[in-house]
Amino acid sequence: MSITAADIMTTNVKTVRPEASVAEVARVLCDNGISAAPVCDAQGEVLGMISEDDLLRPVGRDSATKRSWWLNLLAEGTDLAPSFLECISVENSPARHLMVTPVITAAPETGVPEMADLLVRHHIKRLPVLRDGKLVGIVSRADLVRALARTPDAIAEAI
Repeated sequence: MSITAADIMTTNVKTVRPEASVAEVARVLCDNGISAAPVCDAQGEVLGMISEDDLLRPVGRDSATKRSWWLNLLAEGTDLAPSFLECISVENSPARHLMVTPVITAAPETGVPEMADLLVRHHIKRLPVLRDGKLVGIVSRADLVRALARTPDAIAEAI
């Protein structure tokens, strides 16, 4: 019997809304001990993935330098309206502006070899699992490694 996504996926998936702020996303990740979450609309459709890396990238030194450069060009020595500065600040960026798309996904019946191929080929760490376009679980690299440790014979049969 081959192992599928349905056999090893986490079903209690923490998600964030596309309009969630950086602070809200960070809170979901920290409170749940996870490093990324699917961004889902009200109907449960996965729109993107947002990770710790996506939250950190805009506050890094390279981004701050670029932001400072174009703000100086735009301002041309005059003060910008506080409402404009607030609008472009990183902490006010919604998840939809930081998330990664398109999302690489799996179906519940996807086998371990195919999931491993997807993770490695796309340089990603997790696969949302969709049934009829709706999120039903998520499989991480760690889930695959645990499956390998628990059932090496079943994995060998699938290969």
